[in-house]
Amino acid sequence: MSWPRGLASVTALLTAVVVVACCGLTAAAPEVSAELVFGLVSAVVAGTLSTAMGLFVAHRRPGNLVGFLLTLIGLVPPLETLLDIHGEVSLSRPMPGAEAVHQLAAGLWILWYVPVLLLMLYFPGGRLPPGRFPRLVLYGVLTVTPVFILVAALDPTAYDPPFERFGHPLPTLPESVIWFLALPLLGLLMALLVSSALVMRHRYRAGGPVERAQLKWFGLGVVALPGTLLLCWVNYLLFGELTALIWVGLAALSLGVPSLTALAILRHDLYDVDRTTSAVVTWGLLTAGLLAVYSAVSLTGGLALGRGSAVVSAGVTALVAVVLVPAKNRLRRSVDRRFYPVRERALAAVAALEREVHAGRARPEQLEEVLRDALRQPSLRVGFLLPGGTEFRDTAGTPVAGGTEVRLAGRPIGIIDGPCPHEVATAGALLVETVRLRLELRQALSEVEASRGRLLSTGYRERRRLERDLHDGAQSRLVSLGMALRLAQRHLDDGSVDFDGLLDQAVAELGTAVAELRELAHGLRPSSLDDGLGPALESLALRAPVQLDWRLDGRVLPDDVATTAYYVASEAVTNSVKHAQATYIGVVVGEDGDGTLRVTVQDDGRGGADAHRGSGLAGLRDRVAALGGRLHITTGPGSGTTVEAVLPCVS
Repeated sequence: MSWPRGLASVTALLTAVVVVACCGLTAAAPEVSAELVFGLVSAVVAGTLSTAMGLFVAHRRPGNLVGFLLTLIGLVPPLETLLDIHGEVSLSRPMPGAEAVHQLAAGLWILWYVPVLLLMLYFPGGRLPPGRFPRLVLYGVLTVTPVFILVAALDPTAYDPPFERFGHPLPTLPESVIWFLALPLLGLLMALLVSSALVMRHRYRAGGPVERAQLKWFGLGVVALPGTLLLCWVNYLLFGELTALIWVGLAALSLGVPSLTALAILRHDLYDVDRTTSAVVTWGLLTAGLLAVYSAVSLTGGLALGRGSAVVSAGVTALVAVVLVPAKNRLRRSVDRRFYPVRERALAAVAALEREVHAGRARPEQLEEVLRDALRQPSLRVGFLLPGGTEFRDTAGTPVAGGTEVRLAGRPIGIIDGPCPHEVATAGALLVETVRLRLELRQALSEVEASRGRLLSTGYRERRRLERDLHDGAQSRLVSLGMALRLAQRHLDDGSVDFDGLLDQAVAELGTAVAELRELAHGLRPSSLDDGLGPALESLALRAPVQLDWRLDGRVLPDDVATTAYYVASEAVTNSVKHAQATYIGVVVGEDGDGTLRVTVQDDGRGGADAHRGSGLAGLRDRVAALGGRLHITTGPGSGTTVEAVLPCVS
């Protein structure tokens, strides 16, 4: 076990012991205030959460000191609560050394802040940054902490109720000396806080994208440290005693810091940290404004109206809250420009491109270029999902892998491959949809043009084939038959010609010519379709050299639809037998609920069919497209091939 992980385990064990001591001391006390019980429950929850976070981080990052420091944060609430319970119990039941313990614990409140300061120095890698300045800050924290605790223990000032009867059994110093020592120590503590923040800032500037994202998440939690100190100052300034303001700050310190630290270490990419920062700053400013109004009205109202000013303060604060609600969006935009400039800049760039497109001065295809410039990501790519497609492709047709999805009406239409806030992707949805439809139209026009050319070439090729087959086959036989009959006519009287044999040969030649003409006609339209698509598929199954199962569902089809469906099945079966070495072929023809006919041919061959190689499937796709249908081919090495045609079948 690495030593940082061992320290985390020891600290967690010590926290468990302190929690058990708190519970045992509370149970043995004759009377404990409800406030202290609430404090005990809160301390146990906060300590358990932070300790669990620390152990989890130490388990996942054994050599990182961050896990140990998180368990150290979890130790502080139960420890402070144990001292408070010990002091309160000693009021009703004398306990040895109670006054000495109370005197030594007077300055332990600084422990709430020390682990966070150390985290600021060691986060996220668990190592102190190189250089003299971070080491001096570390030495300062480790020195100021025990000195301040010692100076606070030597303070002779009487304790606040209910401990005003406690004395000071340990030596003390004059009050003037204590103030002389304590004020510089507090100032030095503030300077160490600022210095730790500077160390974080330097680490942020020198870090990469991952470390920067981690530091942003951690910075959201660390805000609780100066925030708690500020709340303590406001608390004593306004009320002169402990109130809920201090507990809010301490809760944020003991719960927020561990949670966000663990999130930053383990899942920094879970959510958009810049957006979170903007929201926190916005609501923090609004809350601070309301607190300032309430404090100012309370102070002035107290001077003018006395104790009844609380109602006035609450009323005026509520009025200010109503006024601030419409200003929230404006405040959010201002904060975004400062704390979330990338998002703000990208949103503005997308909005400007939309205006230019509507005015006809730009093209929506410039979205990728605009996002690259706004997000400062030269390698960013925008992919579009064409209707009927299964993968995202850019405007050049190159596949785009992963990234931020662009959705419209809940369905994916595009993807942005590169760091891009979700709000920016949403803002560009209409532009992506426009480009997608333009690409689809361009692709359809290109396919129509290519299909037209292929159909024309196929028509010429088929005409030449028919001419050649007629010339070399039936025409030659009929010409030969005519010459033979003319020869028989000339020699009919002299008996030099075997007339019966000549007639037999003529009948044979005529039969052969008829068969060839039928074969040619069958190539134009199979004669088996005269009885319908079912008998044609049955004939196809009988002629297939492999097992072929077919099923036909639906009503009688129009002739052009039945012919195209037959050619889809015939060509797919021929390819499966000739190229895929299939042993089984299944043909299913049925009507869909939307008035279309679906022809599916599936084999168990070796796969690898490609409509772009060879003329068979390409010609089939053109034939289907000419009828207004769509042809899909699904195949893979060793996984068989599925040819699926969707044809309109309106009669």
